[in-house]
Order: sequence, then structure tokens, then C-alpha cells
Amino acid sequence: MAREPAAVLRCVAEVEVLAEETLAARQQIVDLDVKRNRNREALRALHKDPHPDGDAMVCFGNMFIQLPKSTTKEMMQKDQEHLDEEINTLRKELRVKVNHLFEAQGKAELKGFNLNPMTPEEMKLINRILEG
Repeated sequence: MAREPAAVLRCVAEVEVLAEETLAARQQIVDLDVKRNRNREALRALHKDPHPDGDAMVCFGNMFIQLPKSTTKEMMQKDQEHLDEEINTLRKELRVKVNHLFEAQGKAELKGFNLNPMTPEEMKLINRILEG
């Protein structure tokens, strides 16, 4: 069955747009993960510091500000939590985008791609069942 060139072009354009959205989401996850790792390294350096009292120099944009280390740790921990939430949200959205892309390409949906990790409570229940 022959398709009209305009229909084929629309289909290819749709796949291209979905692919670009998917790649952009993946890149955003990578960028946020790099930021999260740098944040984690800075938190670890503050934690290992032999002088827990005192001030730390913190970079905000293009300037450095001297803040108490306790305040700096709190800010970085909140930022770490925010980054974790944002990355998890983007990963959930990425699953949907990949499924839309596969659907537009006429491929079957990925199996096992929508799995979620078990919660600690679920793991405890499984371990109790396995132990007898």
C-alpha cells in the first residue's frame, strides 16, 4: 500500500520531534545528575572538615559569599533533595516520552521499562516471607 508523500513527511516529522524531546530530557537528567554529584562531593567535604565551626565560601552564580558551615550544609542538603525529586520526575516523564516515540515509530512498547523499585516496607515483607 503506497502512502502519500505528505503523510510520510508528517509521520517522520512527528517521530523527529518526539526523538528530540526524548534526547533533551535525557540530557537534562545527565546535567542534573552531574550537579547532584558535585553537590554530594561538596557535602562530603564539609562533613570531613576537621573544623566544623566557622564559615565556608559558597559560590552563587558569579560571586562568592561567606556563610556559616551549618547554614551551608542545610542549603546543600535541601538542594540535594530538590535535585533528587527533579531527576525522579524527569525519569518518569522520560518513560512516557520513550513510549510515545516507540508508538510513533510503530514499535512495540518496551517491556519492563515501567518497573518501579520496591519500597523498604515491601522488601521487609518479602524477606519475612522468604525466611518462613
